[in-house]
Amino acid sequence: MHKKTLFEMNSLYRDTFRIQGYKFGHGEKSVCIIGAMRGNEIQQIYICSQIVAKLKEIEQAGKLNKEKSVMVVPCCNNYSMNVGKRFWPADNTDINRMYPGYNLGETTQRIAAGIFEGIQDYKIGIQFASNYISGEFLPHVKLMDTGFTELDMAKQFDFPYVIVRKPKPYDTTTLNYNWQIWDTKAFSLYTSSTDVIDKETANMAIEAVLGFLAKQNIIEYNHKDIYDTKVLDECDMINVKSDVSGIFIPEKGHDDTIKKGDVLANVIDPYEGHVIKQFIAPCDGVVFFVQDRTLLLANALVYKIIKED
Repeated sequence: MHKKTLFEMNSLYRDTFRIQGYKFGHGEKSVCIIGAMRGNEIQQIYICSQIVAKLKEIEQAGKLNKEKSVMVVPCCNNYSMNVGKRFWPADNTDINRMYPGYNLGETTQRIAAGIFEGIQDYKIGIQFASNYISGEFLPHVKLMDTGFTELDMAKQFDFPYVIVRKPKPYDTTTLNYNWQIWDTKAFSLYTSSTDVIDKETANMAIEAVLGFLAKQNIIEYNHKDIYDTKVLDECDMINVKSDVSGIFIPEKGHDDTIKKGDVLANVIDPYEGHVIKQFIAPCDGVVFFVQDRTLLLANALVYKIIKED
């Protein structure tokens, strides 16, 4: 293992800001794995730390292909993580909306440029991402349909779902999009949590990556697929939104199987205590996402449902 500083920036009041990568092997740049890019992505940094530990063991055992190399970057934003903020503390900007970066621009543009310069030559890119919507999701691999999408390769992660989405204008400044534009096969992996560690889905993600590396002939690792991965278009999922605000009491959680007419959740009047809204399942299916804020705001996305075929 070789530890490499991808980006470094002096600070007036704190220790030097550094982004560290852990490189395994000395061959072609095969796979780069990126963890926490935002300050609340605790699950993401935890998963990458465990992958680093596993790859150390694999390399020491001589089970890493000498003609390949893997880079793991557990955290790209330890400043935000140290003060408990999701975005860059000084100006609240998102590093993952600054790619491919600009090394003479604002701070987060420079950080993005430094990261991208260090990782853009890898053939495959894996990012452990978090969604902009707060809530619990089913574990899935997300692909942006840029014309360079690798569906068959996405299935090799052995996750329950692969979600394909058409990129929107704001997606063009994300790492995933720019990796693809610069000839890296890019995949975003989502587990069920962000700011707390969920060991079950974290272990699922660790196994998924190690199994994927084995299928790419990068490491020797005994992995047995357990999922019949389903490919879904994000547009085909049913969105349930709220037209009221109040205290949110869910009756169904993510991964629950539902029937049309089931009560998904109740909304309670915060002053008078009675039910002012019931969310009713519009179809048979599986709950893919449920929001996790106790105080529900009007017009918020509450559920995403995978409609039964």
